[in-house]
Parts: sequence; C-alpha cells; structure tokens
Amino acid sequence: MHYRRLGRTGLKVSALCLGTMQFGWSADEAASFAVMDAFAEAGGTLIDSADVYSRWHPGNPGGVSEEIIGRWMRARGNRGAIVLATKARGRMWDGPNGEGLSRAHLIRACDDSLRRLQTDYIDLYQTHSFDAETPIEETLETMTELVHAGKVRYIGCSNIPAWRLALALGASERGHLARYDSLQPHYNLAYRDEFERELQDLCVDQGIGVIPYSPLAGGFLTGKYRRGDPAPASARADGIQKRYFNDHGWAVLDALSSVAAEHDAAPATVALAWMLARPGIAAPIVGANTPEQLAASLGAVDLTLSADQLAQLDAASAWQGKG
Repeated sequence: MHYRRLGRTGLKVSALCLGTMQFGWSADEAASFAVMDAFAEAGGTLIDSADVYSRWHPGNPGGVSEEIIGRWMRARGNRGAIVLATKARGRMWDGPNGEGLSRAHLIRACDDSLRRLQTDYIDLYQTHSFDAETPIEETLETMTELVHAGKVRYIGCSNIPAWRLALALGASERGHLARYDSLQPHYNLAYRDEFERELQDLCVDQGIGVIPYSPLAGGFLTGKYRRGDPAPASARADGIQKRYFNDHGWAVLDALSSVAAEHDAAPATVALAWMLARPGIAAPIVGANTPEQLAASLGAVDLTLSADQLAQLDAASAWQGKG
C-alpha cells in the first residue's frame, strides 16, 4: 500500500479508501469483517461510512454500517491504526431537525455516530451533501466546535457544487473556522464531466484532497458488463444501464479492456490506476462484498500506466464540455 497526504493537511491516508455502504445491505456482518480484515492486512487505513447507510434497505434504520465498523474495530483492537471517516446530513430521526446541516442536527448526529462506532473521535467528519436551508457559517461554526471538543479531527464535504465549496472556503478563512480539507465527488473514467468542469481546478488550487466515490461506476468498469449482453443481476444494474449503456460508455470500456490486456490486469485495476494518476486525487473509495472483489482494487496502487495508455483512456473518456 502507498500513502498520500490528505490535501494540504499533514494527515497520511492509504491511497485507496474502503467504502462501507454495502455493510448491512449487500454484505452481512461476517462478510464485512472479512473485507475489512483484507483491507487492513493490505495496509489500508482509510475507511469511509455515513450515518444513513443503509436506510434505503428494508429493515435498515440507518447507522448499521457504522455499528459494524465499531464492532470490528473493538474486536480487532485497531482503532489507532484506522483513519475513520463518516458523514452526516441525511434524515436520521423524525421531526424538522432530523436532517440537514444545522447545529441542532450535526451535534446530535456526531454523538450518535461516535456511539455506534464505539470511539471518542472521528478522524474525518464530512457533510454528505450541501444544505441550502442552513447558512454555511452555522455549519462551519458547528464543525469547528466539534473539532475543539476533540470529537472530530478534520472536516470534509461531499456532493457540493464548486460555487458552494468556494463560498465555504471563504467563510472559513474570514471567520477563522475549520476548513473543508477533503471532497467526495462522484467521479470515474466514464463520468468525468461534473468533477472536471470546475471542482477539479478548485481542489487542486486550494489543496483539497479528493476522495472520489463510485470510481468503478457502480461495477460498470469491472469488466462484467458486455456490449450486447444482458446486464448481470445486481442491486445497481438498472441505474448502471441508464447511465452507462451508451456509445460513450462502451467506448470507455473498449479502451479500458485494451489497456488492461496489455498489463494482464483486471479492468477495475486499470480504472483505479488511471484515477490515481489524476491531479488532486487522495484516495478513491472502493467497495467490496468479498475479499476477492477487493483484490482487483488493491492491485491499482502498484500499477503504473504509461503516458500513451493514459492518453488512450483520456481520449476515449473525454467529456464534451456540456453546460
């Protein structure tokens, strides 16, 4: 495993981040433990969750992923070796303050996450998406209070437009408040437009560590989808077909398969190696239901693509500058 600084901070994180949305959803507790064991054994340190994982699954009240992580860290006695990240914003209880980025919501949400994770601090506490109804200053002041209380060490954000992130950075500087040091955008080889249009340059210029989610396009970039073949059954198959089953998506997959064959590597490994070579990237978030699925992702940290191969992938996946 290789390690990178998270943006301009001094915090070192593994070059891959383990996403845990599937814990308690498509992976039961035993499978989740096995995946985290394999990640830790490979030198992985950064583990990302969110309090809402996975409320959309019948019978899951939210918080289940955090609870599984908490029990795993307690069982393994390895809290100090883990860079623990989680997020808040979504609805977690009834009432008008059951969601959002207000002081009322964030303080309770943080305490609830700490309890579920069985720890007294969160390394990276992130806003899951922006809240247009709450002043940016209120959110940042609350995050600063959590940092000063020792409950949070660094803060980050996710699912935020560039203009809103720029306003937040300005508010932090003016008010001497905690600053967003990381961003989780939706970004992958087949979906470059949204991040690269404005957010990429902002993050590079301001020293914000980028932790992209869905770097394998929900599985589209793993090689299990083939042009003309029916999609394999999965919880995400419908969304993947709607977004990626088009001429652009297949062109990306063709280029990816060609480069993968040159390295005798899995397409997922190459897709992640491409992302690790992009500016500003700290650690793509990879998910897995089994250690075997995780193995292809782990190989990316030791795979170096040539300039010609990077150019081939860039050309096939280049965004069209829409909007």
